[in-house]
Amino acid sequence: MNREDFLLLNQNIIYLDNGATSLKPKVISQSISDYYNNYSANAHRGDYDLSLKVDSKYEETRKLVKDFINAKTTKEIIFTSGATDSLNKIIFGFFKNYLKTNDEVLLTKSEHASNILPWFELADELNIKINYIPLENLEVTLDNVKRSITPNTKVISIAHITNVVGDIRPIKEIISYAHSKGILVVVDGAQSVAHMQVDVQKLDIDFLAFSAHKMLGPTGVGVLYGKEELLNNMHPIIFGGGMNASFQFDGTRIYNDTPTCFEAGTPNIAGVIGFGEAIKYLNNIGMDKITNYEQNLKKYAISKLKTINDIIIYNENSQSGIITFNIKDIFAQDLAIYLNKYNICIRAGNHCAKILNEDLGIKNTCRISLYFYNTKEEIDYLVKVLSNPNIKEEII
Repeated sequence: MNREDFLLLNQNIIYLDNGATSLKPKVISQSISDYYNNYSANAHRGDYDLSLKVDSKYEETRKLVKDFINAKTTKEIIFTSGATDSLNKIIFGFFKNYLKTNDEVLLTKSEHASNILPWFELADELNIKINYIPLENLEVTLDNVKRSITPNTKVISIAHITNVVGDIRPIKEIISYAHSKGILVVVDGAQSVAHMQVDVQKLDIDFLAFSAHKMLGPTGVGVLYGKEELLNNMHPIIFGGGMNASFQFDGTRIYNDTPTCFEAGTPNIAGVIGFGEAIKYLNNIGMDKITNYEQNLKKYAISKLKTINDIIIYNENSQSGIITFNIKDIFAQDLAIYLNKYNICIRAGNHCAKILNEDLGIKNTCRISLYFYNTKEEIDYLVKVLSNPNIKEEII
């Protein structure tokens, strides 16, 4: 689907590492070049036509993001450098002032490092407790969430889709139950927003973090969504130009309202403008069409991969386009290097989920992550290469 728009595919590669970052269609680089070549002024700084055009394009992207996730207002959309930055701003800007000693945070062991390490740091600082929702067949169930909640639980912070197992969590049901107990929910949408329709109002999400580069956009751009009433109680953790209304020599200062109070300094203007084009591109295809295509391709891939001798598939039944596997007696990184000889790009390692090994039973795995420009023909070629009867000898 739309493969002609991705110049990198002309290099005769099979790109199956979309969970790490997606490819970029031509319109993204064109829009970025247009900014740098034709109206490269700063944003929200000037009163001349070039700068006002930048303001318009920059804020157009904010409106596109707002509509894409169905936020109530553009005030709920904050641009960051990525999902990691967004999560850190949420955790240290809001929850640092919200949580008290002995309050509990619920995570899972399959979370990305970006949704674990900041909580570890905050736990050391505030003496809060971190507990984990038990996984059932490597997935999160509502029953296990309910069993994990205690009177001290104040926040649940989990991925919508995990980047190793690829399970789609029952976010709506989890949030509904959490809210009935007065618990806030942070959602890591890095692996979901690019692949399925995410409606923050229908799901009643409190905070959502995601990155542009996993959804066709540039690197170095992310989004922090928060309900307006929560953002009004969030503190900036980066200070400087663009986020203040005034300040005096005696320390008196007035900061801007959300969202600009959280966007200090010159932002990644070109990236934000490029991100706007990525959202338009996804809208033109349709998120439901993307979801259905990926799910059908995943089913096809699983059926073909299961024909390979000694393959171990860890998440056969997960619904996203992520497939995690190993070949018996072959180290994951060695297999990835072998596939690279055939111009096949996959991910190998622990995928930044370094405590999942306790539940997964192994530390390193290979990961295929699909997107709408992948094809059955690519899967067939992958399976052909993996079915090489001499694969172990070639790797050794």
